[in-house]
Amino acid sequence: MQRFAAAAHDPLGYAKAWKERTGRKVIGSFPMNFPGELAHAADTLPMILQESEDPITLGHGLLFPFYCGYTRSMVDQAVRGDFGVLDAIMFGDHCVQLLGAADAIRMQLPDTRVIFFQLISSMCDPWTQGRSEESFSKLKAELEDFTGAPVADAALHASIRLFNRNRGLIRRLYQMRKTGAAPLGSVEMQHVVKSSMVMDKAEHTQLLEALIEQVENAPAAAARTVRLHLSGHFCQAPKPEVLTMIEECGVTVVGDDLYHGFRYISTDVPEEGDPIQGLARWYLDRNTGVPCPTRVQNNVDWDAYLLNAIREERAQGMIVLMAKFCEPHMYYYPEVKEAFEKAGVPHLLIETEHESMALESLKTRVETFVEVVKHRQAA
Repeated sequence: MQRFAAAAHDPLGYAKAWKERTGRKVIGSFPMNFPGELAHAADTLPMILQESEDPITLGHGLLFPFYCGYTRSMVDQAVRGDFGVLDAIMFGDHCVQLLGAADAIRMQLPDTRVIFFQLISSMCDPWTQGRSEESFSKLKAELEDFTGAPVADAALHASIRLFNRNRGLIRRLYQMRKTGAAPLGSVEMQHVVKSSMVMDKAEHTQLLEALIEQVENAPAAAARTVRLHLSGHFCQAPKPEVLTMIEECGVTVVGDDLYHGFRYISTDVPEEGDPIQGLARWYLDRNTGVPCPTRVQNNVDWDAYLLNAIREERAQGMIVLMAKFCEPHMYYYPEVKEAFEKAGVPHLLIETEHESMALESLKTRVETFVEVVKHRQAA
């Protein structure tokens, strides 16, 4: 857990040490749909760029203040020179603010290779699979041009198997936490997932196997009064102090759909057949498994998924963590709110910021919410 926490706390420091140790390239990417398997098969270290814990300073002059904390932090890190360890950066297109951040970073890092690819956002049209395959094929070709070597199907299949193994082990931890068999809190689970976004997958998987063996032999987690689901936060990790505060209010978090949580590890890539077709299938299946408001799919609903997850987890309510100025979340939240009110399931919305938050006032709100949940259960 200490090694997971260290990589989660200083991801660029981990990447620098890995690069010095191996002599290989590092490719940073924005969330949420970059297939790390492709970059891994190209013999590089794929890492998802993380929001910095430092206050935003120099980056204020390049992005609007009403951009989310993640995008402003990305630009700030670029201006400060923190991304010097990166040989390339992969940008996606699932948010207008990320596109603005990509342009600002391009200006700041003219010598860093920028790889941009656009994935179709309409997930259930007849041509979606084919268009996704085209996008991943172009991405593969650009990676080959960047590294100067072909990405063989055999190497890509091996990377897919390794990444699937890693996701499967983390899902096992999630299942154990849900049943109370894993004495891991939300901060520890976040360290596990966040470090998986950063570390060499083989190293991370080896540590995961050791952790699961230890957890299986550990005493069961102490049960608290109220079981809750955490939802939201698509790009950045919730602050550990917020997660700790929630649990200190007598809460057991039994599930989540956070990006730095179950959303990231929910779906495997098919291991048989053409690997590019498999990655395209993974992209489509992820939105069916854990729907995302940045994608459009008329046969799945995020609010319905959340209600089903709460029933399956035997949760008694939900806390929604919404990053300030996250437009996709802001647009979709009214549907979640309406669905939960109609179903009679209590939920609490907490807006989070990159800058410091008034934890004491937030704690009062969470404590009040927990008491409401208790009274509803008693009634």
